Amino acid sequence: MKVSELALRISGEILTAGGADNEIKCGCVCDLLSWVMAKGEEGCAWVTVQTHMNVIAVAALHDMACVICPEGMKPDALVLKKAEDEGIAVVTSGMTAYGICSLMHDAGIAPER
Repeated sequence: MKVSELALRISGEILTAGGADNEIKCGCVCDLLSWVMAKGEEGCAWVTVQTHMNVIAVAALHDMACVICPEGMKPDALVLKKAEDEGIAVVTSGMTAYGICSLMHDAGIAPER
């Protein structure tokens, strides 16, 4: 599934200029950056309430497909610019993290291994 397709399913908005065509291979939800650094995977759709620059650094470390911010949260412009530079889509959705993950599961997006 592409990021653009998932964004539609979660009533989300892609905040970055690029990354809409990134292919999602798996999903995770976590707000502890060290855990995601240790367990993250390429092509992951990562749901987190964190919106600072370090989130993009961790996502880039694993070449993740996107970062999804639940409950309407949005990173600032500098964070979004860094995500664009790294080719990582950032999506915001008014849904809760639980709701987003439920729809990801229903869409066939597997959890991280």
